[in-house]
Amino acid sequence: MNHKSSPKKVAIYARVSTEEQAEHGYSIDAQLETLRKYCELYSNEVVDEYVDRGVSGKSIKGRYELQRLLKDAEESKFNEVIVWKFNRMARKNIDLLHIVDLLEKNSITFRSFSENFDTNSSMGRFALQMMGAVGELERNTIVDNVKMGHRQRAKMGLHNGKVPLGYTVVEGNGNSRETKSEIIIVEDEASIVRYIFEQYATGHGLKTIANDLNHRGRKTQKGNPFSTTAIRDLLDNPMFVGKIRYNQYENWAEKRRKGKSSEVILVDGHHPPIINKALWEKVQLLREKKATLPKKRFEGEYLLTGLIRCPECSAAMTASRTVNRSKDGEKITRMYYSCGRFRSQGSAVCHANSVRKVEAEQAVTDRIRQAVVNPEILQRVVRSVNERRSGRIKPLRDELAAVQARITSLEDKKRKYLELYEIDDIDRDMFSERLSILNKELDTELTRKSKLELELRDDQADPASYELVRSLITKFDALLRHSPFQQRKTLMHLIVKKITLDDKKRVSSVELAFNEQTEKHFLSVAPSAEPIAEGAFPLSGKAPHIKQTLRIII
Repeated sequence: MNHKSSPKKVAIYARVSTEEQAEHGYSIDAQLETLRKYCELYSNEVVDEYVDRGVSGKSIKGRYELQRLLKDAEESKFNEVIVWKFNRMARKNIDLLHIVDLLEKNSITFRSFSENFDTNSSMGRFALQMMGAVGELERNTIVDNVKMGHRQRAKMGLHNGKVPLGYTVVEGNGNSRETKSEIIIVEDEASIVRYIFEQYATGHGLKTIANDLNHRGRKTQKGNPFSTTAIRDLLDNPMFVGKIRYNQYENWAEKRRKGKSSEVILVDGHHPPIINKALWEKVQLLREKKATLPKKRFEGEYLLTGLIRCPECSAAMTASRTVNRSKDGEKITRMYYSCGRFRSQGSAVCHANSVRKVEAEQAVTDRIRQAVVNPEILQRVVRSVNERRSGRIKPLRDELAAVQARITSLEDKKRKYLELYEIDDIDRDMFSERLSILNKELDTELTRKSKLELELRDDQADPASYELVRSLITKFDALLRHSPFQQRKTLMHLIVKKITLDDKKRVSSVELAFNEQTEKHFLSVAPSAEPIAEGAFPLSGKAPHIKQTLRIII
């Protein structure tokens, strides 16, 4: 490769996860030092360094320095990004190519120091794709090997991962991996499990059992009140009858319950059962019968499910109804929004706090409409938006200063330990232990610093103008009035973040959040040459471009 071109403005990106630091000795400082010297050798200007410490490359979430780098790329602050190895940028090939594509759209080259290529040429881009594919193959092979080991353990009747309520893992008597740990019953928790199974077997429902346990002050393994979901998961877990189940779901991180496996492993385990086989079979028979019953269907359309917050506990409110008869025997159905925690966990946790469906929905749409037609209300909303944004700056700056002080203190401690080690005043084991603890604390503080700097950057943007806010709310109101129900509900859940009730169960505020995605996909009209698909949002005109999330409370 020819590096004898004119000096470039370079951004250095480095990343290392906590596991990589512990297992492989990867060092952020070594990466940075190598890349700095490389840039110095070719007389390139290092514009900034972006360092994600103790962060996995699985996704962009939580990698605040990478997010900052991509924002700076859009502003053309540099024309090249360099990393120590390409997998520092992303673990998955598709994610890596997506990031590189974003850089290239802004005329920014991506360079890997270790693999000795850049994306400035066709061969460089080809090399990136090939090495990314090979790297992902290696990672997938490691994952497959780990899964193979877990599968083999399961076939042997050994448990993988955390144990459910009623059990704990203790040190075993053997030296092998299979015998060095043992699962035993925690009797206090096991009594709760037995009670749940016995209550369900006698005909009690999930909510009744959860409500009863919560009234008695019982908690889940994580210390939370019992919900219908928690009860259901316990009833469906064959570990309580002495079985080991594995591979029920594939790729849980991406697919969740949609990734149900057709090759479930179910064998006898080495751990003691908590309930007997007869009780288990009775409960499973009841579970199967109830699963075939028709689910409750509510007449009418619920627009605000999950958006309205309970005035007592702030939980999301869900759809509910009551059916009564008039004097002449006619059925009268009344529809409400009620506290979700009350519905799943019972009156020990909260109360129904029901509000009429029609009145709540009308109050929300009226409030949005009033902001459109009344300039005084809209001016008050705009002032509130900008005051909140400016009011956030000082606390963020204060927190950033405190974080920086902790970083400085930790770095001073590292230097002192290094000095003690150099004069043989501290033994190597103690030095390594203290350095490891300090590095972990330092990584936490540096990650927090990156997050705060990113938040400050957004909050210090230009104030929201009256025209911008009026345009966004006007378009939102127009879409709500002219769209069919499914689109209105989609819009509500995309843009409305929270609807707050006061102590008299009246709508007190509606919080909206507009960002680039809502503006692009829902508030801007498509080019006139493109036909509008059936059922699409009825757009008119184009919304202004939004550079950051804009939160508006009406």
